[in-house]
Amino acid sequence: MTVYKVAVVPGDGIGPEVMNEAVRVLNRVSELDGSFSFEFTTYPWGCEYYLEHGEMMPEDGIETLKQYDAILLGAVGYPGVPDHISLRDLLLRIRHDFDEYVNLRPVKLLKGAQCPLEGVKPEDVDMIFVRENSEGEYAGSGAWLYPNSPQEVVIQNGVFSRKGCERVIRYAYELARKEGRKLTSVSKGNALNYSMVFWDQIFEEVGRDYPDVQTDKLLVDAASMFMVKNPSRFGVIVTSNLFGDILTDLGAAIAGGMGLAAGANLNPERTFPSMFEPIHGSAPDIAGKGIANPLASVWAASQLLDFFGYENWGKKIIDTIETMLVNKDTLTPDQGGTASCEECGTRVCELLG
Repeated sequence: MTVYKVAVVPGDGIGPEVMNEAVRVLNRVSELDGSFSFEFTTYPWGCEYYLEHGEMMPEDGIETLKQYDAILLGAVGYPGVPDHISLRDLLLRIRHDFDEYVNLRPVKLLKGAQCPLEGVKPEDVDMIFVRENSEGEYAGSGAWLYPNSPQEVVIQNGVFSRKGCERVIRYAYELARKEGRKLTSVSKGNALNYSMVFWDQIFEEVGRDYPDVQTDKLLVDAASMFMVKNPSRFGVIVTSNLFGDILTDLGAAIAGGMGLAAGANLNPERTFPSMFEPIHGSAPDIAGKGIANPLASVWAASQLLDFFGYENWGKKIIDTIETMLVNKDTLTPDQGGTASCEECGTRVCELLG
């Protein structure tokens, strides 16, 4: 039997609640399959840890996580801790130090999910975002000059390397070829005359190796419009760190809400562990009430199974979520139900069996 070592960082707010259900679902899948199992270790890192220790994770946190096959992350954010500290010192640090340069986010409207767009059918919203996840606008490069003076200036640099752009674009081409879908590159070359012109150039260069893949190029503002007006035009989308972050939140809104949105932070070469997470926030206003929606974390668990090669189980989890949405069966309040977080997770486990 294969045993996968998984680090669980529940984080803040509703993170521990939804992560409990993701872990339960993964254990249930391993019981049903019988050929693999999971060994989970939980770490109490996050904003509350920061308020007590002055750091989001211990100095040796990366070394600690390096021994695992994968990481499950709940949610990060807490009143009193600045967002740039909570994000950069935990989530972004893990992404950067483990070279998780592919952020894979499905935007798929399941049957029964609530879509705010009139006349849109589930088959119209089925896209996969490949977001550059290691550099770009989130590289943390810049300067703060002459603070607290009339001459105060801040400079925020976007970092776009040939290696960084080429590898994520090539990953997207490979995925589009495998899926038999059109690949759309989203940039802003008309305004960002260095970084995005460079991105567009590399997209064309890599594309010469994939003459069989149908492609499209859109400016980010046009892509935002088409995601709302004509989402069916998209298959696989590749874009930069910032644009991918924004567009996938828009995608979550049209595909049933943040309670159904998950993301995988992948190191495709498996040199380091990959990390899987619901992309919603920590929702401190409902933390501890037992009404958080665990389905995004369960979806993240399905991505973990996909990454380890158990795509049949990954698909079965998504089919189970869809069954619950169609039947309005044991859903949490954000999806129009009255179930608790734990009851929702229990129902997923029951249906999987």
